[in-house]
Amino acid sequence: MSQSEVAMLLESGLLLALKLAGPLLGVSLVVGLVISLIQAITQINEATLSFVPKVAAMAATLVLLGPFMLGALEAYARLLFDRIVAIGGS
Repeated sequence: MSQSEVAMLLESGLLLALKLAGPLLGVSLVVGLVISLIQAITQINEATLSFVPKVAAMAATLVLLGPFMLGALEAYARLLFDRIVAIGGS
């Protein structure tokens, strides 16, 4: 396996990590900002108040995007295993 193939696989892995973590982190960020705004408006300064909505939003995101995430991870794993088999066969 050449260095360019290794670099391509590494780049694909990093992009996959962004695809998998991005939606969850984005949802968590938006929900955290909305809860912080509500807390600032109502002057309720409770740190644990934002935990439950964040967990619920992340669970909903996983339910909605779980099949896509699993498919992307499976495709990358198959690509890696195919490359391992190709190296072992040569």
